[in-house]
Amino acid sequence: MKKIYLKLFLLILAASTVFADGGVRNGTGAASQLLIPVGARGIAMGGSTVSGSSGLEALYWNPANLAIGGGTDVMFSYMSHIADIGVTYFGVSTSMEGFGSLAFTLKSLSIGTINITTVDNPDGNGQSFKPTFMTLGVTYSRLLSDRISVGVTMNYISETLDLVRSSAFGFNFGVTYRNLANINGFNLAMALKNFGPQMRYDGSGLYLNATPGSLERGQATYKMTAAAFDLPSTLEIGLSYNYNINSSNSLQIEGDYQNSNYYADEYRVGLEYNLNNMFFIRGGYSYTPSFADNTDYNIYGITAGIGVKYDIGGTAMKLDYAFRQTKFFDNNHVISLQFGF
Repeated sequence: MKKIYLKLFLLILAASTVFADGGVRNGTGAASQLLIPVGARGIAMGGSTVSGSSGLEALYWNPANLAIGGGTDVMFSYMSHIADIGVTYFGVSTSMEGFGSLAFTLKSLSIGTINITTVDNPDGNGQSFKPTFMTLGVTYSRLLSDRISVGVTMNYISETLDLVRSSAFGFNFGVTYRNLANINGFNLAMALKNFGPQMRYDGSGLYLNATPGSLERGQATYKMTAAAFDLPSTLEIGLSYNYNINSSNSLQIEGDYQNSNYYADEYRVGLEYNLNNMFFIRGGYSYTPSFADNTDYNIYGITAGIGVKYDIGGTAMKLDYAFRQTKFFDNNHVISLQFGF
């Protein structure tokens, strides 16, 4: 059995050979909505919770951690993102004995209404459209032993811009090993995220009327072929350690390395203070060595947040808030509410 676990880690580690430092390619890939994090706890800790997250709030970071915790959970989260974009997230999960844990999620972006402009009407022609960006996910996670958990997420990605749209499926894979080297609270995790086919826009908005200069005929209707782009795939490796100061106080330290096909390598750290498993204070930071001399390429700075957990008649309620420092735009604010049954 130990050989099987080792092979799982080696398989994910070997996948890192398909990556190189992506450099300054941010914004050139498809489905950038997949890169918008969800969940106030993980965001407050700088996105470093690949190994230290658990339950429903772990889905964005590592699907393998869904199986840690059990029970049935419902979660709602809202983020005020950059450029007045709102990010709404809803998820529900349940664990079934002998089967594993199953979750369903929905993430949607509220961009608002955009006026249609043309060459003749640069201020708008009186018409408008409302972009629709949505990700539907289903996750399966299972404990293979008291230390090993695995998980996979299938996301359906849909984007609509006026008369053109694009859709695709993307997959996330994760493995977590807890109590590494027989050290209680010391965890190692790996996650491969956003693997799938390229996305390409299509629709009636790609038709145009034109007159070929090389042919002796009048105006005709032609369809442009949009370019296809890769999903923003990433490999993340994380370590976490939970240190119990005493029976009432504990600290969780997180570290994460991310390698991607669209951006430079990132290193993330996070810290969470836990008082009686009821009150939490969090902070985090991400660092990109390749952009050390030009920090304008990375618009996000420090993160921080707080959380409270309270039992109401056998139902565990969690309320979390996160702040993320942002350059050029308003800072991000995130609120998450979760119920466990």
